Amino acid sequence: MNPDFRRLYVAAFGSQFGTQLSYVALPLLAVTALDASPGEVGLLSSLATLVVLVMGLPAGVWVDRVRRRPVMVTMDVVRAAALATVAAAWWLDALTMEQLYLVAIVSGIGTLFFDVASHSMVPALVGRDRLTSANSLLVGTNSAMYITGRSVSGVLTQVLGAPLVLLLDAVTYVWSAWWLRGIRAVEPPPAVREPVVRQLREGLRFLFGNRVLVSIAAQGAMVNLGFPLATVLLPVLLIRELAFPEWVFGAFLAASGVGSLVGSACAHLFARWLGQGRAVWLLGVLTAPFSLLVPLLDHGVWIWAAAAGLFVQSVRTGVNNVLLVSFRQQLTPDHMLGRMTSIMQVILMGAVGLGGLLAAGVGELWGVRATLWAGAILMALSWVPLITVRSEIRQLGVSSRR
Repeated sequence: MNPDFRRLYVAAFGSQFGTQLSYVALPLLAVTALDASPGEVGLLSSLATLVVLVMGLPAGVWVDRVRRRPVMVTMDVVRAAALATVAAAWWLDALTMEQLYLVAIVSGIGTLFFDVASHSMVPALVGRDRLTSANSLLVGTNSAMYITGRSVSGVLTQVLGAPLVLLLDAVTYVWSAWWLRGIRAVEPPPAVREPVVRQLREGLRFLFGNRVLVSIAAQGAMVNLGFPLATVLLPVLLIRELAFPEWVFGAFLAASGVGSLVGSACAHLFARWLGQGRAVWLLGVLTAPFSLLVPLLDHGVWIWAAAAGLFVQSVRTGVNNVLLVSFRQQLTPDHMLGRMTSIMQVILMGAVGLGGLLAAGVGELWGVRATLWAGAILMALSWVPLITVRSEIRQLGVSSRR
């Protein structure tokens, strides 16, 4: 691990941990301090996704027009300042829901720009021949933070209170900015500053003109659309219809988080054993059908089978999050990385949002089981787009090892 990538990794570790802290603490503060209604809490929790959908495309253009490291440092400082205002307002007894909405929007914008800049910066720090191992470390850490960060946040919120946890989150962003300032690598010069619309159109043409990138986007959209369909209504099935205790729901979803962590940690091993290209489509063919076990959820052995299906599907997702991100970075020239990353984020986050809406509609019309089956079938077929470009992916995997 070269020194500059190590600094980026340590910074990303702090930033991701902080993001998970506020994911839990911010809505809890709204409930405990402001007696927020379910609608207010739902809006507060959805603002980060809405930010990506609204700001995602312009963010990619902007990141491609400037140096990436200063963007990341600035976004860390902005997020830290925004969260510090919450603790100050609470201390002064001046906290309002409007302030929490504004902080959620500012934090969401900061996270969006930070993530786009971070993904765009990795190839310049490690070289394109080491993208798989670098992304395996970054994605694995992100998965670990997803599991542990939210759990730790719940405990800390209980012990310290939500305002102090948000202040701790602000400290993690300052930590991240401090490490990023130590990066010494010289970044490639920014893209020529053409009109924003022209640069955005250029990015869209590049992505949708590349068969491999289109297949990667289609595969990710199918998984991100199917996963909410298969999981959003699980509490209704587990708690209300099957009368399981509430902790079973948390344990069931933990299988997904652990699976993603295992997959991302082992991605470089699969790439070494099978080759990067073959690992992507072959693992999809072998593991995606396991998602069909999830709708079979019931008492007895079937709850274990459903959890195993979710675990295997998530292992595959973890592998893809490493290998497909590496392929995306390999295929994209440096001056286009920000736009490619942001367009992908809009597609993938849009699919997540649409999946949640479809889960509500399908559940009302045809019931919980039908919703789970719809999501499971989508995930089970999500390997199809990658099979159509398996020769290109295989060749790309060979070239990355040269």
